[in-house]
Amino acid sequence: MATLELTIPYSEDLLLSLKESPREFQAQARLLLAVKLYELGKITTGRAAELAGLARAHFLFELGRFGLSPMGVDPGELESDLAHA
Repeated sequence: MATLELTIPYSEDLLLSLKESPREFQAQARLLLAVKLYELGKITTGRAAELAGLARAHFLFELGRFGLSPMGVDPGELESDLAHA
């Protein structure tokens, strides 16, 4: 399967106001997109972790930072997640 890339322009002023490096900002943006798509039920925890560039266990931990639970999934997804963990 082909890997596609998303480009989002932003100014250096944004980085200065956030006090983040480009690398930190890009990692955070990937995580936020993955968390939101998971929250909306668009992707599984496995796909979200992949999008965020994290191991699934780390992504599940990150969900807690955003007040989300991986247990809010249907039983089929939970079984799939456990099978692939």
